[in-house]
Amino acid sequence: MKKLFGVIGDPIKHSMSPSMHNDLFQIYGIDAHYQAFHVKKEHLSDAILGFRALGIAGFNVTVPHKEAIIPLLDELDPLAKAIGAVNTVVYDNGKLKGFNTDGSGFVKGLLDRVSSLKDKKVLIVGAGGAARAIYFTMAEAGPQLLDICNRTVSKAELIVKECPFQVPASALDINKAESKLETYDLIIQTTPMGMAPAIEESPLSVHNLKPGSFVSDIVYNPLETRLLREAGNKGAEIQNGVDMFVHQGALAFEKWTGIEPDIKRMKDKVLKQLGGLSC
Repeated sequence: MKKLFGVIGDPIKHSMSPSMHNDLFQIYGIDAHYQAFHVKKEHLSDAILGFRALGIAGFNVTVPHKEAIIPLLDELDPLAKAIGAVNTVVYDNGKLKGFNTDGSGFVKGLLDRVSSLKDKKVLIVGAGGAARAIYFTMAEAGPQLLDICNRTVSKAELIVKECPFQVPASALDINKAESKLETYDLIIQTTPMGMAPAIEESPLSVHNLKPGSFVSDIVYNPLETRLLREAGNKGAEIQNGVDMFVHQGALAFEKWTGIEPDIKRMKDKVLKQLGGLSC
């Protein structure tokens, strides 16, 4: 019987996950299908009950469900529990177990482009589930400075307070972060702002951006967000969300199948579907 996998989110139409994972199932000879499911907040619990009834083998979780899904699962991986967000679920012996591959997926993708994080002064923009995962993983890597900014500063403060790894850090509002943007070597944008169809949105101004800095945006559709375009025009090196997306997807695929997939093939598949070259 064909195994069912999927991804839930709202919106979800933009997701490249079905194309990427179904290609992997085909090349590795796995009798399975991966489907995108549009699930609104108010229908999340019903969707998980439906997955249980169907015996879904595993699924990914994207915005806005990464935190809300936790009470609906049977078990949590320790890292996912510490982060307080889940992006990958495995169905194992009748139980749904939640994992978080966002942070590790992001750092793996970042290290394809940046040789070391130890000497970097870093700013993370946003304070949602992805931001928390990336913040904790970056903190473990031990950068020189790891600040975080958000429109609601209290959410950023909570991430700093609850991070299990000690690192010099401050929680800032957006205006304060913009005023001292030249401080940072690496800026990581973790919010959905700039995602299709709202492609002209940007979470902050790059007026004070330091030339030669590195700006990474976890949005991958479009391939170049307004933030990245403006940062590139200011002389920054830029990276979109394709690398993170592919690496976190590879980690999820490995948890579901035990197979370490071909990263290059995954990235090529996504870029082909998006119709462009990664930055």
